[in-house]
Amino acid sequence: MTYVTNAERFGIEKGLKQGIEQGIEQGIEQGIEQGIQRERSLILRLLTRRIGTLSPQFETEVAELSVSQLESLGEALLDFSSADDLDEWLRSR
Repeated sequence: MTYVTNAERFGIEKGLKQGIEQGIEQGIEQGIEQGIQRERSLILRLLTRRIGTLSPQFETEVAELSVSQLESLGEALLDFSSADDLDEWLRSR
């Protein structure tokens, strides 16, 4: 039977606690990133349905938008009737 000192026990517990905290933080970050990717994907699908196939340049520009910009674009795209409307929106942001 191996004897574990109080110092070793403290170190083990501290290491476990730090590992759990890091795992939780990483899980939250991954969840947020997945949510943003889903929102971006939805906006791209809605744009495609609203104005037709998007150019790679438009897809790239939309992919670079912040979350708040994506939300604004999601509202604005309801009024779009052509790719020119998207181009104008992207230039005005």
